[in-house]
Amino acid sequence: MVAVPESRRSGALRRLYWWAAILAVLVVFAGFAQTYYLKAWFGTPALPALVHVHGLVMSTWFAVFATQVWLVESHRTRLHRRLGLFGAALVALIPILGIATAIEGARRHAGPPGIPPLIFLSVPVFDILVFAGIASCGLLLRRRSDFHRRLMLLATLGILTAAIARLPLDFIRHGGPPVFFGLADLLILACIAIDTIRQRRLHPAFGWGAAVIIVSQPLRLWLAGTPAWMAFAGWLVG
Repeated sequence: MVAVPESRRSGALRRLYWWAAILAVLVVFAGFAQTYYLKAWFGTPALPALVHVHGLVMSTWFAVFATQVWLVESHRTRLHRRLGLFGAALVALIPILGIATAIEGARRHAGPPGIPPLIFLSVPVFDILVFAGIASCGLLLRRRSDFHRRLMLLATLGILTAAIARLPLDFIRHGGPPVFFGLADLLILACIAIDTIRQRRLHPAFGWGAAVIIVSQPLRLWLAGTPAWMAFAGWLVG
């Protein structure tokens, strides 16, 4: 077997992160085009101020993530570290705004038709919590670049479920959580497969991080139907 030169392997992995970042940005734009980015053209209802702030912060996260990947690709590590401070602030802010927006959405019955708001509330709340946990681990391990970049990628891909759920495709709209969770998982598993083939091993950050994301999905759907969650969600929504 012919060994792959380290420089070629490293370059291929950097391109993986770049294309994953671009794909994430495109999915977010496509998913929220009608209800947020291009809502003036589609005539969709006005949104509360909190939703606008949340949308701005989340959009900024995806833009910052793509920029950070580009900076690493361009070997501009000093600027990457400086922008990382801003990214860390976003990681702290996103859970606060995300959960507040999810609660507001439950009050407005803004979830998918046919799913009770208190039950669906578990989806965005745990999306945000899983994102915050994985991204925080990535920040704590920033000096171990192999862990850092994989965890930040997982955090970003794992939170794409909201955008995927809003893509104007009938099979997604009618499929519900199993479909938009499944599509997000396919993106994650594709990145892991490419990385594993190139590295010739499954990196622990990808293994454990993906396990947390994927295992949490059926667990949160199960939890959403329990009396304990309904009581807690009812208390949150008020």
